[in-house]
Amino acid sequence: MLDIAQLRKDPDSVAARLRLRGYELDLDAFRALETERKALQVRAEDLRARRNALSKTIGQLKSRGEDASEALAEVAGLGDAQKVAAEENDLVQARLREWLLQVPNLPHESVPAGRDERDNREVRRWGPDGPEPKPLGFEPRDHVDVGAPLGLDFETAAKLSGSRFAVMKGPVARLHRALAQFMLDVQTGEHGYTECYTPYVVNRETLLGTGQLPKFEQDLFAAKKGGQEGEGETLYLIPTSEVSLTNFVRDEIVPAAALPIRLTAHTPCFRSEAGSYGRDTRGMIRQHQFDKVEMVQIVHPDTSYDALEQMVGHAESILKKLGLAHRVMLLCAGDMGFGAAKTYDLEVWLPAQKAYREISSVSNCEAFQARRMQARFRGADGKTGLLHTLNGSGLAVGRTLVAVLENCQQADGSVRVPEVLVPYMGGLRRLGP
Repeated sequence: MLDIAQLRKDPDSVAARLRLRGYELDLDAFRALETERKALQVRAEDLRARRNALSKTIGQLKSRGEDASEALAEVAGLGDAQKVAAEENDLVQARLREWLLQVPNLPHESVPAGRDERDNREVRRWGPDGPEPKPLGFEPRDHVDVGAPLGLDFETAAKLSGSRFAVMKGPVARLHRALAQFMLDVQTGEHGYTECYTPYVVNRETLLGTGQLPKFEQDLFAAKKGGQEGEGETLYLIPTSEVSLTNFVRDEIVPAAALPIRLTAHTPCFRSEAGSYGRDTRGMIRQHQFDKVEMVQIVHPDTSYDALEQMVGHAESILKKLGLAHRVMLLCAGDMGFGAAKTYDLEVWLPAQKAYREISSVSNCEAFQARRMQARFRGADGKTGLLHTLNGSGLAVGRTLVAVLENCQQADGSVRVPEVLVPYMGGLRRLGP
């Protein structure tokens, strides 16, 4: 959520920065709400001043033994008027908050202008044999064809759940599990993250805190908790464990000495992808359920951009250890997620598609989420401030599986196991039907 003080001070500047990301801020709506709020505030102050003056008058009348009944009656009426004014003010404040919850974050000054992925800026690329991907030496097959003999099964998944789900059996299931375990071990053992196990189902307040609600409710899977039909609390399957991990500090004041907080978790992620039908319908690139090893950092505002660069390196290290060619992209303002102030995407090379595809997105949300969550820190001077929150994939397990199947496929149809995964695969170095 944006800083309301900044918006009140210079709404035109805020609107101009949001316009860089293709968002048109409704300043007329904001100014109308502000006018109403200010009028109620002035009325409340006038009522308070009048009541204070009358209370003083009542005291003087009583001290002189004079009749104060008229003044007492007016004070009683003012009390009722103050109550009404307070209720009206609460309603306006709620409408203002609801309006603010729909507004995306401001792009950082270093974010390039642009509308979509065509305006993103390449930062660097890496490959095991140089910056450019090395040809396989034969016509590559895509991960669906490579994975089918190894146990990748979309037909059974469609029978169980519908489209955009996958069943994995045998070798490919073991490879998927190995990747997740390897990622967790690197992020905890080498990069200092604390491994967490979190609920896969969360309440509305949790999703409000990280910005998925109210704007993206159509992309979530929701379920009722108990009660008869139409009753009970609505809960949601997590779209990413960023939601759970970041909300650890909701309504908390963290000692500055305890920062940074680094958290990681391996969870399934559930997304209805309501606006994505027709894209990536083949295979595992865009699924309703997929696994991810998430990285979250909760930091002091002074260090959040150093943490962002660090987290990109943490995600990139997984790809390097697996020997997967990739590139790092700085997203333009128009291609960033709702809560991000600055985002880097990591894109892995898929030889069958002859293209780089996103495998991780790492973002600094600055105080945007913390303001929604009321997540603060207390410095050595005793003063409090809003935390900065960052999140990123370290990595998306399913897409990493896709990349391994395609990049490590052999001409005979088998798949070479990356050296770092051999211990997780019980010593197996090659997977075949």
